[in-house]
Amino acid sequence: MKKLVQNGNVYTVVNSKAFQNENRFKDETIDRVFDFAYSMTFGDGEHRDHRTGGTLARKKGQIFVNTLQGKLAELAIYNLFRSTNKEAYSQLSSPDFSVYGLGVWDDCDIVLGDIKFSIKSTKYYGNLLLLETKDWNAKGEYIPNLNRDKNAKYDYFVLVRIKPDGEGLLKANRLLYCNNLDKEELRRLIKSQIWKYDIAGYITHEDLKSLISNGFILPKHSMLNAKIPMDAENYYIQSGDMKDFKQLVATF
Repeated sequence: MKKLVQNGNVYTVVNSKAFQNENRFKDETIDRVFDFAYSMTFGDGEHRDHRTGGTLARKKGQIFVNTLQGKLAELAIYNLFRSTNKEAYSQLSSPDFSVYGLGVWDDCDIVLGDIKFSIKSTKYYGNLLLLETKDWNAKGEYIPNLNRDKNAKYDYFVLVRIKPDGEGLLKANRLLYCNNLDKEELRRLIKSQIWKYDIAGYITHEDLKSLISNGFILPKHSMLNAKIPMDAENYYIQSGDMKDFKQLVATF
């Protein structure tokens, strides 16, 4: 695994993977995920407004689009299982569209028997899987789950990239930094786009422990690719160093 190239406070990706522009979400999927994300942001649900170790408070528009992107990423993984390994797909945990309050969250994104998957999402041009350092101990265990008696260890971490850039879309329409958004206006904007995805790759629990022990850290306040400020400290791996998730799915 390669480290980012560092020049002072600037860190640059050197092992990227091109976005595969061929997988498209169905319209009914976008509708369902939209309703979920809207409820989690403006309804009975509630997401924290900052990242672990971060200081920037997110506006409702940012929380909405991050929630939308995250749930689409989970469904991308379900789509791959369904299309390539129907036997394993029949044993997957069902997609969770429950609306939780603040401080309550899923134990795990996807479960296959006793195998646990953590699904991470990024924009279509992203090339890093990022894990906030304050969330993980040296054993690669998810600290917020340690007192919940289960699911502190994830077997696989999968990175899904989503197109278009939802944050950019809302920002262009002056909605990203708003706390009050009209539901139907927002729905029309989201539905005006063709939503696509690719699965950049995956790492194992042992890979995560290696990243931790070898100091694959992107510091807080550093600049990624000379233009993206980092609000929190993260462990990272570049997309070019990640394994082919489709090959993994075939083994189950």
